[in-house]
Amino acid sequence: MSVLKETDTEVYEAIGKELNRQRYSLELIPSENFTSQAVLEAQGSVLTNKYSEGYPGKRYYGGNQFIDVTETLAIERAKKLFGAEHANVQPHAGAQANMAAYFAFLELGDKMMGLNLSMGGHLTHGSPVNFSGKWYKVVAYNVDKETQLLDYDEIKKQALAEKPKLIQCGYTAYPRMIDFKAFREICDASGAYLMADIAHIAGLIVGGVHPSPIPYADVVTTTTHKTLRGPRGAIILCKKQYAEKVDKAVFPGLQGGPLEHVIAAKAVCFKEAMQPSFKEYARQIVKNAKALADELMSQGFRLVSGGTDTHLILMDLTGKGMTGKEAQEVLDSVGITANKNTIPYDTQKPFITSGLRLGTPAITTRGMKESEMKEVGGMIAKVLGNRSDAAMLEKVRGEVKALCERFPLYKSLGV
Repeated sequence: MSVLKETDTEVYEAIGKELNRQRYSLELIPSENFTSQAVLEAQGSVLTNKYSEGYPGKRYYGGNQFIDVTETLAIERAKKLFGAEHANVQPHAGAQANMAAYFAFLELGDKMMGLNLSMGGHLTHGSPVNFSGKWYKVVAYNVDKETQLLDYDEIKKQALAEKPKLIQCGYTAYPRMIDFKAFREICDASGAYLMADIAHIAGLIVGGVHPSPIPYADVVTTTTHKTLRGPRGAIILCKKQYAEKVDKAVFPGLQGGPLEHVIAAKAVCFKEAMQPSFKEYARQIVKNAKALADELMSQGFRLVSGGTDTHLILMDLTGKGMTGKEAQEVLDSVGITANKNTIPYDTQKPFITSGLRLGTPAITTRGMKESEMKEVGGMIAKVLGNRSDAAMLEKVRGEVKALCERFPLYKSLGV
């Protein structure tokens, strides 16, 4: 970073401040994590200089002999890691991966089913403000109003009545395990393709603490950050019979030159996720989420669905006299980073919300375990229960910093 310090002080200083924010904050956004320095090194490499439209062995530009090595490594490692027949590692982000999957399996105007955004789905699962809701006819399914769980019998009835061409499962704010086999049976009964977006749970799946959709889904998309702990990007996995149309949907259908420096970083993260230590990491993510959930409930907070099976917790703040936006802002003021989120059947607007979404991937990466989750839960309770008490907030701010110092982050980075 010494060259950047000399050539662009403003950017250098902003990066340094962000590094310190990460070092001295408790990162509880479930879709965020800390990559290894090996991933950072690959992503910041000279591979960013190369244009490589096409695929390994079939490029539209010369000089790709070494790019082909890193992209092939990423492809083969992704297939091995997930047990998939085919992998496309070029999607720039999760939204682009989902777009390509729809592009491969649907025609414009076809009918698809996805979980309602306010129930834990994603914008790209059919929200009317997103391309997915504009390009396709979307029928949303919901969670049960009482249990706040997926009701597979009700989803099956809806699918049989609607006859969608594709059913989407895999979510952004659903704290329970997904029964992919049940979705396969629903798709078989209704004549639909099954698509699983496992962006949030990919690391849990390869770590063996969540069932895999690979045996059941026709196509699977995932980001490579979040629980997988890699660079910001995405991949598509599918059965071999769909490989050609998935590849064509990505390029030339939707993207041009791939980001080969990011693809190399994906290859690095896939190798890291194959190590035995990653399985222990995934187990600890879930242990930590359950411990944090237990502590929050003991402090009197209500959790959507009554707890968690995964890395993710969704707090229902309707009984606490505050909104998700208010909770996010006051926690942020003491160095606890979370995000406001709608809860099922929320009465608040999406920018306000009645819920707060928490996750344990990033703090688990730092080495924290169940005992620290009790501390974190206590801090959250103190902040939300005393949000107008400046002295209390200052006290917790000191506790947050002290906890972060016990689990240092990126010690060798000199920024």
